[in-house]
Amino acid sequence: MSDAIEIDLCAVRFEAQPVILLRLHGIEVRTFRYSTGIAGLTVTTPVGEVTALPFKGQQVWRAAFNGRPLTMRSMFDEPQPTTDYLATYGAFLIHCGISAMGGPGPEDSHPLHGEMPNARFETARLLAGSDAGGPFLTLSGECTQARAFSHHYRFQSAITLRPTATRLDVAVTVENLRPVPLELMYLAHVNFRPVDDGRLLDTVSDDRAGIALRAGAPAGLQIPETQRRMMANWAADPARHRHLLPGNRIDPEAVLFLECRADAEGWAHGMQLHPDGQADFISYRAAELPVAVRWISRLGDQDALGLILPATAGVDGFTAEKAKGRVVSVPPGGSYACRYRCGALDAAGARSLARHIELTGRATPGS
Repeated sequence: MSDAIEIDLCAVRFEAQPVILLRLHGIEVRTFRYSTGIAGLTVTTPVGEVTALPFKGQQVWRAAFNGRPLTMRSMFDEPQPTTDYLATYGAFLIHCGISAMGGPGPEDSHPLHGEMPNARFETARLLAGSDAGGPFLTLSGECTQARAFSHHYRFQSAITLRPTATRLDVAVTVENLRPVPLELMYLAHVNFRPVDDGRLLDTVSDDRAGIALRAGAPAGLQIPETQRRMMANWAADPARHRHLLPGNRIDPEAVLFLECRADAEGWAHGMQLHPDGQADFISYRAAELPVAVRWISRLGDQDALGLILPATAGVDGFTAEKAKGRVVSVPPGGSYACRYRCGALDAAGARSLARHIELTGRATPGS
């Protein structure tokens, strides 16, 4: 690695007016502070613009590539100074977990999607330089979470962007700091913007073995009769959910569980193919994140597509997922790590990935 520059963001003042912090290899970084008091950081490249919250869950609040926004529509223009998950909801990428994840069931006391989504990061850094893949910029940080008689761990996030790339490369590491095993759950909540007449492609068979719908709804959410009928149609013919029909309200949400086949290199892929040939995509290491959740909500003021939310477990809360054997046990002093990438594709890139997905889906397991 050459021309490496490291900046400790704890030493940077975040002001109301944007300030240019760094220009290097075609990448520009600006720091600012939202009117809500939350520190923000915007990275601009020749092909995109990404805004992150370095000290608040290290969320990616907004992402745009190839001249179009990728992030879900929400009622929140700015992140809010709260740890209430639904009171500041609208980011492109949210880290969920770690001591619990999903909607709490009747026997659970954990908050929705755990403690990580809006956790305070003690450290945040920028590393800019060049490696074998060319110039890069990485936002990283650490957050330590401790609760007596429960858990003590260090969460590390690293999000990398390159000047000509239309994707984010994400790496997560969790280190168990207790002398007893850590029960761990993690989900990458990547929220794309649905596109009318978009098509959802992945390495999942269009039958009940490949796609299962969650029955019912979490506590506090009511399901209209029109939604129940739509879900019944999807259950009878799972392939029907792949076409995002214009005007098709999904209220309050649809949650599906997918059996995704990984390619020969161990990556699983999903994409939203736009009518104009462009696409959104997510790829992840299936061995590290073995559960694939699809989440869709189309309410007008909230329009979101969790194309694939790669996870260690489902989203029915700690007790239910532990009963299914899906809670990861990290030994004392041990660690858990996962990798994924998400972003946009032009028409040529979309055709290439669609072909790769088709071939992976056809491959014989174990071949």
